[in-house]
Amino acid sequence: MSARKIIVAPSILASDFARVGEEVASVTAAGADWIHCDVMDGHLVDNISFGPAFVEAVSRHTPLPLDVHLMVTRPDHYFPRFTKVAHSLTCHVEADHDVADTLRRIREAGCKAGLAVSPPTDIARIEPYWGLFDILLVMTVNPGFGGQPFLPETMAKVEFAARRRAELGLDFDIEVDGGITVETARTAIAAGANLLVAGTSVFKAADRAAEIARLRG
Repeated sequence: MSARKIIVAPSILASDFARVGEEVASVTAAGADWIHCDVMDGHLVDNISFGPAFVEAVSRHTPLPLDVHLMVTRPDHYFPRFTKVAHSLTCHVEADHDVADTLRRIREAGCKAGLAVSPPTDIARIEPYWGLFDILLVMTVNPGFGGQPFLPETMAKVEFAARRRAELGLDFDIEVDGGITVETARTAIAAGANLLVAGTSVFKAADRAAEIARLRG
């Protein structure tokens, strides 16, 4: 089991967009650690969500770090539009960009750099980038839509990343996103994850504070 601090980051993709300020304030008061923002361009994934103006508006309703997940084809082009409000910016290894250069530039902008890998992608794709990211995001569903069931086979990637982190003496968080509930959170933590993105399980909970506490364990 991971000995790292467990971080719970509710995903606003599952919130009521008509009341997003209240929703973000609610999960902040309920004990969330970070706020996760899924930015989708309709190209890398088959959905469109929101852009930098929306994320900036979210930032006005919480003091918590904003964890911005760029599910876009050209993260190298778009990430500078988020650096003023983002704590961390995560790009996909599958996107059309120079991955190493994008990660370097995100760090230079003063944000934590994250690298995401989707379920169909071989974890070997991230091998050239060890040491260049602060967060490894292992997608536990196919990215694009909230509310999908957790894919247990993705835990092999989490376990691999945790082993490689120890072997190489690196320091990065392992994030999981998709189908995270109290039960699947335990599975992910046991595999080596410490950063939990939870959308539906938090925003649809009758008691959000209790749900966040249970996720954190």
